This record gives sequence, structure tokens and C-alpha cells, in this order.
Amino acid sequence: MKVEKKVISKLNKCYAISNLNFKGKHCFLVAAEKTDPCYLFSENGDFLETVWEQPGGIMTMTPVPNTDGQFLATHEFYSPNNSLNARIVIATPKSKDNWEIRTLAKVPFVHRFGILNRGGVNYIIACALKTGHEYKNDWRFKGACFGAVLPDDLSAYNDSNLLKMELICDGMLKNHGYCKISHGGHDSALVACEEGTFLISPPAVLGGDWEVEQVHSTPSSDSILMDFDGDGKLELGCIAPFHGNSLTIYHLDEHNNYVPQWKLSDPEKDTEMIHATWTCEILGKPTWIIGWRKGTRKTIAITWDSDAGNYKTEIIDENTGCANAMHFKNSDGKDVIVATNREIDEVALYTITE
Repeated sequence: MKVEKKVISKLNKCYAISNLNFKGKHCFLVAAEKTDPCYLFSENGDFLETVWEQPGGIMTMTPVPNTDGQFLATHEFYSPNNSLNARIVIATPKSKDNWEIRTLAKVPFVHRFGILNRGGVNYIIACALKTGHEYKNDWRFKGACFGAVLPDDLSAYNDSNLLKMELICDGMLKNHGYCKISHGGHDSALVACEEGTFLISPPAVLGGDWEVEQVHSTPSSDSILMDFDGDGKLELGCIAPFHGNSLTIYHLDEHNNYVPQWKLSDPEKDTEMIHATWTCEILGKPTWIIGWRKGTRKTIAITWDSDAGNYKTEIIDENTGCANAMHFKNSDGKDVIVATNREIDEVALYTITE
């Protein structure tokens, strides 16, 4: 794996990223964790325009299906101690550097969210880190997940007409991890918290109940499911505990239970606050991109080495403190990773070749 790095921007506490199709072209968004801007870039990393200057507090962004440039984003999630006013907003392009921002739903402490499709219906799922707060480091009010049908037309929603979200499940302490996966022929969410990892699926029929299945009971900050070794079984990868320094991959045994198979060997004092996580295929191989924000602050790629019969890690970057990473194939068919290297306020684009 050869890595070519290009620094494309300096953005204070850069954090959230998302792909976006805009004016018929593939672009991507980068937004800040604190009270700082959101920028739009071409897939080559060229700056295009400013979406907003503030308020920041952006944990998640995702495009609205079947639109040209419209996307959803969290606003005003600044920390576990300062996110009571967190909400999900709709961003709609109007003209150059002019985007209309309206509130879709108010969900205190909403940290991650996503759009899932099942049976041709789009649903939104919102994961709240906690559900209440009275003093610093107050974790008495456990997190929860909320959901709703996402209408095709979002023009009617604003502060005076909010999308009603229903409770899917609660009792989820430090509800931090979210990963969208394909499961059973439809989209599902893999949600991680202190109670473990849960697979949450939209209703099988419109108006039905959401489906919730516990996959594993290990306290996790983020989890993924991926078939690394090509045996047809999904391995479970977990970062533990909340904002933790331990990374383990579990394999299904003959009793259909997840048992530890591999653990990241870097000393845990060097891997504090593992945070960036993204699954994809790079150079044709299932790959888990991981980054941590303290210690050696590396960003790495984890793959299965069929010759050795074990997992291997390769360094993408180090001393950067990546908060989030995202992969796409560019118009030339090359593998590209975008990373928000939060700890050095750097947005970087990495082109991966053999």
C-alpha cells in the first residue's frame, strides 16, 4: 500500500465529513466540532464554498437521497456536557456560499444519526449520547435511539414544524457508536454503547415496529461488522470502552457466538481515544480504517492477510489525531481517504495505490 498525502485545509477542531453529490459531481463536506465553519470540497480536495460559518458542533452529516446537494447535519453538539440544544438540521443549497439551514428535529444530545432504506421507504435514526444532564460529567440519564419515516419532501420542516421522532430503544449508557450496514437485503444501523452492540433495523412494513437485536455485550465506543477473511461470516470489530484504547476483532464460532480472534498489538498507552472508524474496500480488500486522537495519534488500515492467516495493519499517517475518516473511489477509479485530523486542525486527502 502506497499513500500519497495532500493537506487541503486548516480548520479548527475539524471533525465531521460526508460524501455529497452536488451539481452532478461527487464532492464532500467537512465541518467543525466547535463554533467553526462547514466547507464543501471537490473530490480532488479543491475548496468550493462555505456552507455555514457557525454554530458548529457537527458530529454527523449525511446526504438526503434523491436530491442535488441537500444534506442533514447535527448542530450544537459541543461535548457530553454541552449538547442540550443539539438538533438535526436540513441544509439546502440556494446559490454560491448561500445555503438555507432549517431545523428538522430537536433531539437533545443527538450525536450520530443516519438514513436507512427498507422496502423503498427512507427512515431516519438518531442516536442520543444521553437523555438528560444536570452537572458536569453527569451520566445518570442513559442514551437512546429515536426514529421516524423521512419524508421525500423536507420543505415544510422548521422550528415551528418539527419532524416527530419516536423512541426505538433506551437504557444505552454512553451511546456513541453508529455504523450503517447492509443486513438481510436492507439497511440497518449498528449502534454501540456501554451495554454492548445492537443491530437496529427499520420496520419490515410501513407502520410496523423497529427491530432491535443485541449482537454482543462488551461495552463499546464503536463497532463494525465486516467479512474480512471471505468465509461468508461477518467479523465483529469493537473499540472499547467509551473513547477507549482497546480494539478487538471477534469471529463467529461453531455455536454462532462471537469470540475474540485478534487484538490490536500497539501498547494501549499509545492508542488512547480510538475514534475514527470506517469500513470499505481498498485495493479490492475489505479494510477497516482506524484512527486515534492521543498517544501516537496514528491512522491505520486493518486487512486480512490470507497468506499469513491473520490480520495486518498498515500506517496511513501518524501524529495527526484523526477524529473521523471516510473512503471513496474517485472519478479515476483510485482509492481515496479523507481524514479530519482534529488534533492538528488539518483536513487531509490520501490517495492509496499498490
